[in-house]
Amino acid sequence: MSHVITDEKLVDEVLTRGVEKIYPTRLELKKKLMSGERIRLYCGFDPSAPSLHVGNAILIGKLGQFQKLGHEVIFLIGGFTGMIGDPTDKAAARKKLTREEVMFNATNFVKQASAYLSFTGDNPAQVKYNNEWCDQVSFKDLIELASNFTVQQMITRDMFQKRLAEEKPIFLHEFLYPLAQAYDSVVMEVDLEVGGNDQMFNMMCGRDLLKTLKGKDKSVLTMKLLSDNNGKKMGKSEGNAFFLDDSASDMYGKVMSWTDGVMSSAFELCTEVDMAEVAQMVVDMEVEKINPRDLKMRLAYEITKINYGETGAQEAQDNFIKTVQNKELPDGIEERKVTEDKMNIIDLLIFLEMANSKTEARRLIEQGGIKTGFKEMQTVTDHNEMIAINEGIIVQRGKRQFVKIVK
Repeated sequence: MSHVITDEKLVDEVLTRGVEKIYPTRLELKKKLMSGERIRLYCGFDPSAPSLHVGNAILIGKLGQFQKLGHEVIFLIGGFTGMIGDPTDKAAARKKLTREEVMFNATNFVKQASAYLSFTGDNPAQVKYNNEWCDQVSFKDLIELASNFTVQQMITRDMFQKRLAEEKPIFLHEFLYPLAQAYDSVVMEVDLEVGGNDQMFNMMCGRDLLKTLKGKDKSVLTMKLLSDNNGKKMGKSEGNAFFLDDSASDMYGKVMSWTDGVMSSAFELCTEVDMAEVAQMVVDMEVEKINPRDLKMRLAYEITKINYGETGAQEAQDNFIKTVQNKELPDGIEERKVTEDKMNIIDLLIFLEMANSKTEARRLIEQGGIKTGFKEMQTVTDHNEMIAINEGIIVQRGKRQFVKIVK
């Protein structure tokens, strides 16, 4: 069994960095950690997409901090809850997924999470799937579990109230999602659950159910959401998140596209940079002692380093400087064979998989996001333009995606 570390400075760091709230109190959880007791904690990840994203990475990073203190960590994959779809903050019901879709999406989760958690060694994180127990719940069991909650508890949630006002449907299975998540805590008998602050309702349901059925108190730790100075959320739904299966260059480039206002939050939540240094960075930026671009490059480097190591981060940074800052063509451009002599630019973009539809291709052209050429790239302005398919011609989308055509 792993040795539990009770160094107060380290414990305080885990309980404060990026943390929004701790229930019932921070002091109560700190006393437990300082006592040397080894606690069991978890965070659940629903495979609603084939890859984990930056918001998930923040939560996995917090699990990793507890693991380094010697505590028992469970990385829970929502093989069951992923089929329902979490209704939290959703203005409409999620599309329900099949078990096959959910399990396919989860294929690479452990590999991606291993940048933040150790699944080997003296204190390996455990991987569990909640379909292993939720699939065994009978209709009678479900009714018994549901009797611990009221319709009023569920219907008062903001997103349901909004749907009622807009006369949009609320499906019964959406009420069951918090119950299914709560049941995870009961089965695993955890001491602590970690999640985003938008998950507080679901996690507190688990706290109540565990207390009722097992007489055990569970702490709940909610993490801050990655956001800018105005509270605008960064994430998958907003279209500005990176995914953990992105290449190092794409990950670096996406972070560089974030607004300056998100940097303080991102350094705290997404990196391991000392918080005293982060605080000084913010001051230096405010008094214009440091260029925000340089600070953002440090941020992009630190995030990419966690996922791809020093070498990967340095290569991604070099590539960014070359292609974006110096507007040079990158090395090792992907090559695709095209046999036609001429193609309409929209058809070409779809063929090269640089656009998913004609609508998207047309929008990219209208926004000036498509260029073609050899060394001197020219912006395409007409979506009816016919492109001469010559050996070695390059098609560029945005600042970072390039494809070289070969015959």
